[in-house]
Amino acid sequence: MGVCAELIVCGLGPAGRAVAHRAAVRGLSVVAIDPRPERTWTATYAAWVDEVPEWVGDEVFAGDGVEPTVWAMGKHRIGREYRVFDTPRLQNALAVDGVRVIADRVTQADARAGSVRTAGGQVFHGRVIDARGVGRAPELAEQTAYGVVVEADEPCVFMDWRLDNGAGPDEPRSFLYTVPVAKGRMLFEETCLAGRPALTPELLRTRLEHRLRQRGIELDGTESVERVRFPVEGGKPGGGRFGAAGGLVHPATGYSVAASLAAADTVVEGNRLWTARARAVAALRRAGLRSLLALPPRDVPVFFEAFFDLPAAEQRSYLSGHDDLTGTLAAMATLFAGLPPRVRRTLASSSLGLG
Repeated sequence: MGVCAELIVCGLGPAGRAVAHRAAVRGLSVVAIDPRPERTWTATYAAWVDEVPEWVGDEVFAGDGVEPTVWAMGKHRIGREYRVFDTPRLQNALAVDGVRVIADRVTQADARAGSVRTAGGQVFHGRVIDARGVGRAPELAEQTAYGVVVEADEPCVFMDWRLDNGAGPDEPRSFLYTVPVAKGRMLFEETCLAGRPALTPELLRTRLEHRLRQRGIELDGTESVERVRFPVEGGKPGGGRFGAAGGLVHPATGYSVAASLAAADTVVEGNRLWTARARAVAALRRAGLRSLLALPPRDVPVFFEAFFDLPAAEQRSYLSGHDDLTGTLAAMATLFAGLPPRVRRTLASSSLGLG
């Protein structure tokens, strides 16, 4: 017959753990299932501060907020506070005390029927939240990155598209991401924003090492390394799915943690996350991803020059407005108008699926 619970959470990454935590805080009976529930998160997560819900305490951040810089064709200052999470503290803060945690692999999750079956033969009944993420597949665009943590005190740079990484102007682009992860320690990460296929970590490592040498930073091989590879598309809104699995990965940035934290209470309370406006915004962002993938390498920094010339409110709408259809449309229209004709032609054809 199986075990009954008010909520069954499949997957204990940041999205699943956030839902399980918030449900437990409300006193719901929760079962959480993950093959390795005690695994320690090692990825570096960051967020725009205005995306993070109030219930997330200040102690989960690695340092103070900063207003990062972007280098596209020129230099831009983003007038918006940005903070890096202290990943172990974030994981600990999303405590699952009171949750029945099962170390097993989910083989079947049916949100409509309200049932979950595991590889170990256990069956659970209740409201199902599937937060197992999105598996890699050749047809899915991915984000890749290779980073190192070094002793340094540098400005926070959200994107640096300058070509001091050894790449030619007609080679697929990657950018440098530079953030403080502790006092006096910086993560320097060469990133392929999205590719189908994405640039390999090996190539990104070569580019990063070249870029850092150009800036007077020599690596000795003892640095902590971060490797990143995950799909930026493939999640499907609704149907009991949540987090990356539920379409919360922003296809233009790869970010999903803050969006999942912000949406956790809505999901726990059984309210509708994917309204018609939210689905329309998601569709527009997918069109934006198609445009990015279609751009010739020389035009990528041209695109981001125009984007970061947008008014701050329009930037925020596109990057963070989950259901801000008006703001998203305004941002895309202003961006389109500010681009050279050749780039507009590329965007128009790719957005319509013609490119």
